[in-house]
Amino acid sequence: MLDATLRQQLQTYLERLTRPVVLTAALDESDASLEMRDLLNDIASLSPLLSLDLEGDGDRKPSFTVGSPGHDIKIRFAGLPMGHEFTSLVLALLQAGGYPPKVDASVIEQIKSLKGDFKFEIFISLSCHNCPDVVQALNLMAVLNPNVTATMIDGALFQQEVESRQVLAVPMVFLNGQEFGQGRMTLEEILAKVDTDADARQAEQLNAKDAFDVLIVGGGPAGAAAAIYAARKGVKTGVVAERFGGQVLDTLAIENFISVKETEGPKMAAALEDHVRSYEVDIMNLQRAEGLVPADANGLISVKLANGATLRSRSIVLATGARWREMNVPGEREYRGRGVAYCPHCDGPLFKGKRVSVIGGGNSGVEAAIDLAGIVNHVTLIEFDGKLRADEVLQRKLRSLPNVRVILSAQTTEVHGEGGKVNALSYRDRASGEVHRVELEGVFVQIGLLPNTDWLKGTLALSNRGEIEVDVRGQTSLPGVFAAGDATTTPYKQIVIAMGEGSKAALSAFDHLIRSSAPAAQADAA
Repeated sequence: MLDATLRQQLQTYLERLTRPVVLTAALDESDASLEMRDLLNDIASLSPLLSLDLEGDGDRKPSFTVGSPGHDIKIRFAGLPMGHEFTSLVLALLQAGGYPPKVDASVIEQIKSLKGDFKFEIFISLSCHNCPDVVQALNLMAVLNPNVTATMIDGALFQQEVESRQVLAVPMVFLNGQEFGQGRMTLEEILAKVDTDADARQAEQLNAKDAFDVLIVGGGPAGAAAAIYAARKGVKTGVVAERFGGQVLDTLAIENFISVKETEGPKMAAALEDHVRSYEVDIMNLQRAEGLVPADANGLISVKLANGATLRSRSIVLATGARWREMNVPGEREYRGRGVAYCPHCDGPLFKGKRVSVIGGGNSGVEAAIDLAGIVNHVTLIEFDGKLRADEVLQRKLRSLPNVRVILSAQTTEVHGEGGKVNALSYRDRASGEVHRVELEGVFVQIGLLPNTDWLKGTLALSNRGEIEVDVRGQTSLPGVFAAGDATTTPYKQIVIAMGEGSKAALSAFDHLIRSSAPAAQADAA
């Protein structure tokens, strides 16, 4: 199963084990079980601290558990954890084997203090780039707290269970048999949902913070660049973000970031955070901004958070980015995660052999249709305009595919469903006005982005598209408040442009600081 290079790399990692690890497999006579047997034999041969038991039992076959004698660890992989999930397996082996996780001591203590029984089941696809983060977070919780059970389930391998539990998007997490969450979740996000006292504790800690010189709202490429440039000026810098990494976390292939030929979004997001943390920057993650208050008599601008806390700063850089644009038609929200999806790379494998549609004829939509055509039975691409807007090279590829139908000048009017999942959509022919129905099982929405600026309405100037109006320096209509990235009127929503704009906004904020009267410490004293 493992080639020579991968075996050597894994063997090097396994030298970090400090205690025995036992792999216990539950197998049958299927081809997948034979593959799992080969994989586990390969792994067990790489360290004297690893042993393999092929006589295990379990409801799902093939599957295997990762444990350590004398330690109550409940981690199970139902399926072959290859592809994106191989890292999840490696980390499970290391952590079960005593290797300390790279997590703050406060988070470790929070996990250990959880009371109650937490049986997590995570449905994944091996092509999903968001799934490993969820699997790894829950596996770590299972290593640290004996009350936590974590089971990874490959949806492509256990399709009957996927159907019966109506899993139509990954990662999909169930807790004690009930739906817990869908989509990418960090360890901190999961803890915030199961630890009901976390919000109040965090609000108290945030309220007690002194004023910043530069406070960046948003943790995507623009926010990260702003934080680094501000911190390098030696001023007190903070980043408050709902999700550090932003939309980059949901991006699979990145091939146009200059000097990096190709990378993946989660890798870039991790690199951004690592770079920011190399400076003295106070990162406050998983915090949603809900209000912006102009400068008071002391020159301090306030940012109000969803948990009730308030942060103050002498200058602000808004870098809240954008989110997927919704169709806003009946049925879309009702069937989100039940056939309506926004990430073809993540959720495409769950629609193997089925009929789907892609809404949108730009680059994202056409790329999604091309990718899905290799997995599903048939793709119907629906475009509002009278022509596709994707690059010609993509259109040529699309036209060469026999199982793709393109419908132009069509407006999607409704997503239909039955039994809790999508079974059709309707569209209106913009030329004739006739309404048509397409029978299908999945709808992938790829129609662009909306700026995350709803919370700023009535506070500063926004364009008619909801973007923050900025000048050439990134200055907004409020003194001391700057903005950068996809949330602004700056054209061309690209990572490299967002980083440049974030850097510029931070430099402008610093220029504002040196022209204002009192440093933050003096304002605090006042």
